[in-house]
Amino acid sequence: MSTPRFLTLPPGVRARRLETAVGTFAALEALPGSGIAERMPALLVPGLTGSKEDFLAVMQTLAQSGRQVVAIDMRGQFETGGPDDPSAYTCAALGNDVDALAQLIGRGEPIHLVGHSFGGLVAREAVIDGRTKFASYTMMSTGPGAIVGLRERVGREMLAEAPEAGLERMWDTRLEPEALSSGVPDEIVAFMRKRFFANSSTGMAAMTREILSARDRCDELDQVDVATLVLFGEHDDGWPPRTQSEMADRLSAECVVVPGAAHSPAVEAPETTAAALVRFWNAAEAYLRS
Repeated sequence: MSTPRFLTLPPGVRARRLETAVGTFAALEALPGSGIAERMPALLVPGLTGSKEDFLAVMQTLAQSGRQVVAIDMRGQFETGGPDDPSAYTCAALGNDVDALAQLIGRGEPIHLVGHSFGGLVAREAVIDGRTKFASYTMMSTGPGAIVGLRERVGREMLAEAPEAGLERMWDTRLEPEALSSGVPDEIVAFMRKRFFANSSTGMAAMTREILSARDRCDELDQVDVATLVLFGEHDDGWPPRTQSEMADRLSAECVVVPGAAHSPAVEAPETTAAALVRFWNAAEAYLRS
């Protein structure tokens, strides 16, 4: 889990509560300096152990390209509530939430959709189900199916215990030690702890099962007419970079490798990541207008 760059909101970013037919979602919103969005909006969906704050470092830059930019906490994450029902946290159920949010933000018009890590699998559900027309879809540090490697092992260890005990184990044995060894300031570690334990334990367990069992849906995604970007850090420790590159080839998608970044390019290399997204979004809009 990476850390957000700020503990307080930067100028131009505000907290919101988004009311939809499927529930209320905590969100952060950024607008252009003029307050007038001239281009298509964007919806940013975080990863399994993350939150809307993981996009703070890119939101201003993205908004200054002329867009409304909205980052959310998914159902059961941090400041968005969720039920004590595992079926509410499947990729399909969470993808339905993304549909509802996209339709609210876009007011029936296409929007750009970005999903980070597990959020990329959730966003993929909304793209494939066909209920919403998207201007583009970005898979950020996301693979074609179930996650592998160290993150897979950590997830399976967490599920071997009761939900609350599993969260404690993940924090104590991996997330906190990683943050401290990376030199993360104490106040940010405190924020990360608060955020992590604010998650629904039922939701965390259910979403972990989803990321460990996700099936490859590239063939279905390839049938959808949507501009697609695969973006990941050169040192990604989630899905291997080679796997993500091969996925981009299968999808005939644009592929961007962010130098120096690992699993969270929006945190680790925000300017490069934002520039790649803006360029991709502009090209996708030009294509839609042609």
